[in-house]
Amino acid sequence: MEWNIQEVARSTGVTSRTLRHYDAVGLLRPVGVAAGGQRLYDSAALLRLQRILLLRGLGVGLPRIARVLDESADTDSADVLEEHLQALRRERERLTRQITAVENTITALRGGEEMTMDTMFDGFDHTAYRDEVEARWGSDAYARSDAWWRGMTANQKEVWKQRAADLARDWVDTAERGIDATSPAALALARRHVEWLTGMPGTPSGDALRAYVTGLGDMYVADPRFGANYATSAGGNVGAEFVRDALHAYADREF
Repeated sequence: MEWNIQEVARSTGVTSRTLRHYDAVGLLRPVGVAAGGQRLYDSAALLRLQRILLLRGLGVGLPRIARVLDESADTDSADVLEEHLQALRRERERLTRQITAVENTITALRGGEEMTMDTMFDGFDHTAYRDEVEARWGSDAYARSDAWWRGMTANQKEVWKQRAADLARDWVDTAERGIDATSPAALALARRHVEWLTGMPGTPSGDALRAYVTGLGDMYVADPRFGANYATSAGGNVGAEFVRDALHAYADREF
């Protein structure tokens, strides 16, 4: 069977514009064009689209998705989807644990009960993002950053978190003052951001650092989980877009 682009858009929630973009970048090719000019998709294309959406849900960027799909082109589709299914189940389990932890905290607060650290932070382990990190940057990057994080003392972790919070606060403050993303102030923040990133093991170096920095800037805009760190009073993606533009400007000048 074949379905036209409008039918695919209605069934998947993916806009026709996005489907055309996927075609333009070579990520999802239609199998043909109908007499009226509409793109046509078969079951194999829909299966590929499902994998694209699963990876996008994990926050993986389009270039990396293309590589993942190409690398697994000769692998049985059911086996590949089984891996995705396991990742989704782990994410569901993590979310269920977080929901329970927050519910228990609310109950304790309202009942005047003492809260314990183990119950408050169940499900908040940073290793829950292992699949996402490995999909984006490879297993070595995850292993190195995981070992680095686990090797830190509680105080060192707090210092690192505070540094990240200070950086995010300064980004938001600068964006809200309407400063240009290519200004010295914005570029100084971008330099701080890159120094913060390169302080973490697993961060690429050399020529790969430019792509890493600009890719992160793009991700801050594309992924609301990260963009929320730079939310301004103006709403929308204004803050994240400012960070992205400044990181791109810094990369253009320094790399």
